[in-house]
Amino acid sequence: MLRETLTRQYDMAAKLMHFHLEGLTTDECLWRPAPRGPGVHARPDGKWIADWPDREDYAIGPPTISWITWHIGYWLTMVLDHSFGSALQRRETIFWPGDADRTVDWIDDLEGQWRARMEKLDEADLLSSDKANWPFQDRPLADVVAWSTVELTKNASEIGYTRFLYASHHG
Repeated sequence: MLRETLTRQYDMAAKLMHFHLEGLTTDECLWRPAPRGPGVHARPDGKWIADWPDREDYAIGPPTISWITWHIGYWLTMVLDHSFGSALQRRETIFWPGDADRTVDWIDDLEGQWRARMEKLDEADLLSSDKANWPFQDRPLADVVAWSTVELTKNASEIGYTRFLYASHHG
């Protein structure tokens, strides 16, 4: 029952995310909605790194869609690796794919992996803290699954709002 409820909630968040990713362009991803705010930047080796603000407040400015999509990939990679993998992934090892199409594919793949992991969990797994290693520990894995739904909903909404702003500036 718990897994089914958590999965239904996650599925609703994933539908919202997919709605806002449909037709996403690289121009939208890289557009800055304000003069400052977190974004992504290509290194000389071609890998795209994300800004990492040293604080969270409104004064840092709104993020770009590229940063938001990187953030989705970042936390999905981290939660998968730290809950079901080697726990070796770090923020600095997670790069933005470089364009909208590859980004959507990357998120789809990670989201599918997370969904597949959730489907295999039973009540005991969800109530145990054994696999709850990131973003918090010593809490039931169900808390991590519920957090992933909130995080995905938040990020999807940010993408949608930024796309509305982009369309109003470029339409």
